[in-house]
Amino acid sequence: MNRSTIAALDIGSSKVCCIIARVNKDKKIKIIGYGYNASKGIKNGIITDINQATLSVCNAVEDAEQKANERIDSVILNISGDKTLSTLQNTSVMLKKNRPISMEDIDKLIAKGTSKVNAGGNNEIIHCSTTTFKIDQGEDVKDPINLVGEELSVNVLLGMYPSNLYRNLASVVEAAHLDVDNRVFTAYASGLSCLVEDEREYGATIVDIGGGTTSIATFKNGMPIAFSTIPVGGMNITRDITQGLTTSFAHAEDLKIRHGCAFGVSHDEYENLNVYPLGEEDDSSIRQIHRSDLIKIIAPRVEETFELIDQKLTLHGLKNRQNHRVVLTGGCSQLPGIRAVANLILDKQVRLGGPRNIQGLPEKLSNNPVFSTALGLLMFATNNLERKPKKIINKPVNEAGTIAKIFNWIRQNS
Repeated sequence: MNRSTIAALDIGSSKVCCIIARVNKDKKIKIIGYGYNASKGIKNGIITDINQATLSVCNAVEDAEQKANERIDSVILNISGDKTLSTLQNTSVMLKKNRPISMEDIDKLIAKGTSKVNAGGNNEIIHCSTTTFKIDQGEDVKDPINLVGEELSVNVLLGMYPSNLYRNLASVVEAAHLDVDNRVFTAYASGLSCLVEDEREYGATIVDIGGGTTSIATFKNGMPIAFSTIPVGGMNITRDITQGLTTSFAHAEDLKIRHGCAFGVSHDEYENLNVYPLGEEDDSSIRQIHRSDLIKIIAPRVEETFELIDQKLTLHGLKNRQNHRVVLTGGCSQLPGIRAVANLILDKQVRLGGPRNIQGLPEKLSNNPVFSTALGLLMFATNNLERKPKKIINKPVNEAGTIAKIFNWIRQNS
């Protein structure tokens, strides 16, 4: 793989996406290939079948490589699922008298802030972000390098993921014969691609509503200050429709996309929809429902989702923060009416967001919320300001399965 080439791999519950790009000396990103397909062997962001998940990854990567006319050997990987968590560690170190603050002092802060968490050994530290610093408990300082004081303190945000779940995810990537260059929480990546600079600076929360989970990240002063997830996504709505109308998952998904809405209006009672009963797909078995019947199934799940998001904002002390915006992205954010419901329940300014911080995107990717995470992964790779503890990745030793070996042979000989 060319040294100026980077690749993002977004492994989700509903889709797997790979995007290959070239980065020039000015850190400008140019997309040269992308591929995506429905994911299998993945539920709520967690690997349930390594062979099926590997096959999904290989298909997406193969498609992207063919479009880019280039092979890749490593990726920037997203981390999703409702098991992600974060903690804020306040820590401080004493400084040597009359000596300017150095990067060594900051490294000591980070090491001290992560030492208690590392001792448990049950979680992978995916992110380690420093919020604003304080010198001698004074005013907030963004960059303390070369300043002088007696004590340096900071809040260190640690984003963590269960080690065993990460090993399963890494095993899939390794089985596809790819290395992991870096790992990024889904919402962190989406925030980089969707939030404008002022939103990241003055305070905003990105809510990425995926297939199996909803990922949340809050930004302030240009950096994330909280991560969280809820185990609800667009596929939950589809399953509700499947059960409520006794139809197939595929037909329920089609009804949601073509006729779904987050809230009902009076004229929905006069619009009829065709429903194929489960296991019967000939025209003679069609039954009709009012569109309002479909929306009555969708609306409670959407409301529940934002009530859970509201609880997360409250937990992180963001509920009553004035001028705090919320930006919705991810595939399910395209559901009509969802912004209005979010605005009502969260009682905040809400907008819909797609990737907007990379210029010259292909039409398929431009401002498309489905690709917010994958494009954000590329931005993280080119603008990473995190200083992580030295021991950050535990590579699994699993051998690749038969399916992965077959795909590797195809990739090397096609």
